[in-house]
Amino acid sequence: MPKTVWIINQYAGSPHIGMNFRSYYLAKELQHQDHHVTVFSGSFSHLFTNPPKVAKTFTKERIDTIDYIWVKLPRYRASKSAKRLLSMLLFALKLFFFNPYSLKKPDVIIISSLSLFPVLNAYLWSKLFKAKLIVEVRDIWPLSLVELGNISASHPLVILLSWLERFAYRHADYVVSLLPKAKEHMVAQGLNPEKFVYIPNGIDLEELQHPQPLTPSVVSELPRDKFIVGYAGTLGIANALDYFLEAALLLKEVPAIHFVLVGNGSEKEALINFAQTKQLYNVTFIEAIAKTQVPSMLQYFDVCYIGWHRYPLYRFGISANKLFDYMYAQKPILHSVEAGNDPIADAACGISVAPENPQAIADAVMTLYAMNEQERRLLGERARTYVVEHHSYRALAQRYSALF
Repeated sequence: MPKTVWIINQYAGSPHIGMNFRSYYLAKELQHQDHHVTVFSGSFSHLFTNPPKVAKTFTKERIDTIDYIWVKLPRYRASKSAKRLLSMLLFALKLFFFNPYSLKKPDVIIISSLSLFPVLNAYLWSKLFKAKLIVEVRDIWPLSLVELGNISASHPLVILLSWLERFAYRHADYVVSLLPKAKEHMVAQGLNPEKFVYIPNGIDLEELQHPQPLTPSVVSELPRDKFIVGYAGTLGIANALDYFLEAALLLKEVPAIHFVLVGNGSEKEALINFAQTKQLYNVTFIEAIAKTQVPSMLQYFDVCYIGWHRYPLYRFGISANKLFDYMYAQKPILHSVEAGNDPIADAACGISVAPENPQAIADAVMTLYAMNEQERRLLGERARTYVVEHHSYRALAQRYSALF
């Protein structure tokens, strides 16, 4: 039976707006199942490449059949800043002044973290309309702030967020986690274990089947006749790319192997400086490309790389969109990780090594380079089979729909 679904996610974007894409893809697939979806999002995020233009506090826009309600928010520069925290508070505060009766009555309300502040808005609306409340946890807050941000557990902000976290777990009909091992933590915070549901990140098959080609100028930047170990995504702290370049340094004297990094981010300048200082002629940096062009770029790679730091928080698992894009590209994957799960090991589609270990990364590159093409092709075929079966947004949306 079709349902009216509201998704509250301050950072919900779209391919036209910029990251984050999860709510967009889920909404699109839910609409294919005849549900009607409205997404509440903020008008600005540091991850938006083309922020919506809004003049009023609330602006309605239709994007690919999905109704968006943009909540006007101030701009901020840094992802870690007081202004970003203010933006989170304003998003929740302004929602209290939105007239919910201006929309069709919801049957289901999904509140998606990072920010936990709109949990109160979602709870009140769920009671007002007798709607099912689903809390989606993309990052475990405030634990992430404590373990990754080095903020004291006794900090007033952490205490407030801890209360909101427990409130969410107590009042939700279901808690959807992107991390498969998060159940133990959530139960310790008061969640009824029967309410826990694991629904990871995924891929949009329709989009990946019709990629946009690279421009000739971008293609010209790629090395010719080389074994390319590539990374495509954000060049940020979380991606541990300094170890990737240190592995490139170890393999500097192997002329057949070349490392390519595609994208922009806070660490790009430091990474370029390192490569220049060490005279890494086996490393190429390419500017960020459109999301729809990424599948075309991956076809030029012989191996796709993704790395992580060694953080205790990863004991709950990982769910990176980039990983699933790599798998669909049918390429062997080099995964530098220590986490509660490892899709690459599960799919037997590459090599997983310890994080923060340049020598292990370099050794894995050499192992993959030494394989014949048929062996590498088999790894790639396993990758695509696994990701289509377990991570298509069509299948993930069906799992969501079952909760409705």
